[in-house]
Parts: sequence; C-alpha cells; structure tokens
Amino acid sequence: MKFSPALLTLAFILLTTIGMAPSHGDAQEPATVYLEEMTSPELRARIADGARTVLVPIGGTEQNGAHMVLGKHNVRARILAGMIARQLGHAIVAPVISYVPEGAIHPPEAHMRFAGTISVPVATFESLLEGTARSFRQHGFHRIIFLGDHGDYQQAIARTAQRLNREWASDPSCRAYALPAYYEAGQTAFAEHLKAQGFSDTQIGTHAGLLDTSLALAIDPALVRTDLLGPDKPPVPREGVRGDPRAASAALGLTGVRMIVDASVAAIRKLPPLE
Repeated sequence: MKFSPALLTLAFILLTTIGMAPSHGDAQEPATVYLEEMTSPELRARIADGARTVLVPIGGTEQNGAHMVLGKHNVRARILAGMIARQLGHAIVAPVISYVPEGAIHPPEAHMRFAGTISVPVATFESLLEGTARSFRQHGFHRIIFLGDHGDYQQAIARTAQRLNREWASDPSCRAYALPAYYEAGQTAFAEHLKAQGFSDTQIGTHAGLLDTSLALAIDPALVRTDLLGPDKPPVPREGVRGDPRAASAALGLTGVRMIVDASVAAIRKLPPLE
C-alpha cells in the first residue's frame, strides 16, 4: 500500500509528537511493522528475532455522514496499530479486518440504512477472528492482540479471545487478548479531554461528530471533506451524523492519537509474562 507524501509527512509529525520518530543520525528508516509489506522469509526472520507479538487492527466499513469517508475506521486502525507496534518494538501489525457486524442487512438497520456500509453476521466475524489468531499461533506468535476501532463489536472480540484461550489452555506460551484500553482511550478518555476544553457532549457526539472527525483529520486529512464543515453547514442527523464536527481539527485529534497510543502501549506492557 502506497501513502501520499502528505500522509507520510503527517505520519512523521505524529511520530515526532509522541517521541517515536527516527533520529536524524539514522542512516536507514526503520523496517516496516506491517506484515503485508513483508515477504514470508522476512516475517519468519522477524519472528525468530523476537517479534512474537502481533496486533490485529479491526476497523469496519460504514457510513460516516457526508463529510467523512466510509473507510475511516480501517485507515485509523491501521495507522494507530503501526504507531503502537513501533513504540512497543518487536511487534507486527496484521492486515486490517474491515468486514465487521454493522446491523441487519434486510430489512436494513443501524448503519446499513446508508449506502456503502458492509455488514457480516456476528458468528462470521468471530470465526474470522478465530482463524486469524490460530494462523498467527501456528507461525510462532505468542501474543495475539485485537485492537477494535468500533464500539459495536467490543464484546464479540472479548468473547473470541476468551474462547481461544480456553482452547489453548494446555499451551501457556500463547494467548489472545482483546484490548479495551485502545477503544476506551479514543472514546471515553478523549471525550473527557474535549469536555475539559469546553466542548459540549452535543458537539463531541458519538458518531462522525467532533471527536471522530478530529481523529480522522489527525490521521489523514484526506478522510474528511472539509468543505462540508463550514459554519453555515450544520450536521444533518438523517445523514448519519451524531454530533457536530464543524469545530474539528487535526490539532485536537493529535491529542486523541497520543492518548490511544500511550494507553495501548501501557496496557500491552502490563500483560502478564508468558511461559
């Protein structure tokens, strides 16, 4: 996957902001943390060298109002997982899981009422997570960590991790984890921070509002149609927006990015050691 120069520049700014950018004295850029950018022998070598943690970013393809693209969760989950992996060291990022439960298809409910949303049954989603985790265990990973960027499937992730760990009870060297800290930092904690800055619950919102849009602007401005966010363009609830994104900014979103990365790294480092 190729990133635009603007996105690469923003990524460097984000890394610098949280102390993760390479120093100017480094002759080479750090190796990729993304599994899909490696060859099989390269990945095998990384695992042998100690990269035994794999982060599985989980996004979702859903409507985000008129001002934000359908793939918001997928882009956000991928980039944030990469930042978390680089700060952890010896961690690999799996391809984003972008097909998730989004409500009944027929008759449509929730986000499925809007064009472009893709939904799969909960059982299918959990089966996909199980197959993903079993694959990584087979290849030698010891920690399989699910990072869910969407609220509706958090319980499904937790159930799946519990089921896998029961299956692997006789093997203390490998465990699956749901990581609530990732989602909670980007939603609850970041929302509290925004309220402390003087923004109202109505502005912050729960979907495609100030919080959601600020995170998107910080991750990749191309995710947002900023020409639709003027003061004379109030959000339209029937377009799927729950909140008011007009005051959103990348500067606000950078704080949320730092909170998500820091909380996730801290939670992973606190996981109990494996045998």
